[in-house]
Formats: sequence, structure tokens, C-alpha cells
Amino acid sequence: MYSLNVREHFMIAHSFKGEIFGPAQRMHGATYVVDLEMRRPQLDDDGLVVDIGLASQQLAAVLADLNYQNLDEVPEFAGKNTTTEFLAAVIFDRIAARISAGELGPAARGLTTMKVTLHESHIAWAAFEGDLPA
Repeated sequence: MYSLNVREHFMIAHSFKGEIFGPAQRMHGATYVVDLEMRRPQLDDDGLVVDIGLASQQLAAVLADLNYQNLDEVPEFAGKNTTTEFLAAVIFDRIAARISAGELGPAARGLTTMKVTLHESHIAWAAFEGDLPA
């Protein structure tokens, strides 16, 4: 299996509901480093997993919609705890939609799986991984 990884970052504010979150129930900020790993069993005719420039651009575009947002005020996330794990899945779904729409170019049709990892700090991170539609 071949893979390609691109990295970007974004900053948000949010709070959590539930005693399990302790002081994080209060408004706080987070800066996430995001790794997007895309995989396919065979390289395309140009010897690529996917165009690295397009992958970087699309990841940046998805994150731009979240960057500098107070996630508590985003209607789509109303009533949700926007945990690192939750956000990894949101980003996965948004990138998968862009792949399906052809925004990562024709080589992206050969992608079979993808993983989105959000690094909350140098010692803690979470990820969402899954298959892409054929």
C-alpha cells in the first residue's frame, strides 16, 4: 500500500459539556496540527498516490472553514462536543466529499483509504481512519 501525507494547522475556540472534561468545560483554545494520509494499492500512471499540491490545497481549504472559529457558535456543531476525535471525523468527511467531487484530480479516484490525525499537542493526538467510496 502506498501513502502520501500532507500537513497543515488550524486554531479554534470551544468548550465541552460534561463533568468528564473538568476545566475544559470552560471556553478554551486549541491549535491543531493536522496530518492527512491518503493511501492506494498501486501508483497512478505518473507514479503518484495523488498530486501533493492539490492535496495540500484541499486540506488548507477544508481547515480554512474551521480556522479561528468558536465552534460553540457553529450551527452544524450545536449540541456536540467538538472533541479532537469528533473533529478528525469531520475533516475526514469533508476531504472525502472533495475527493468524490473530483477536486483532488483524476489520480484521487484510485485512493482506497484515508486517515486524518489531529495533534492536540506534542504528546496527545487522535485520528479517524476509513475506506473511501469506490
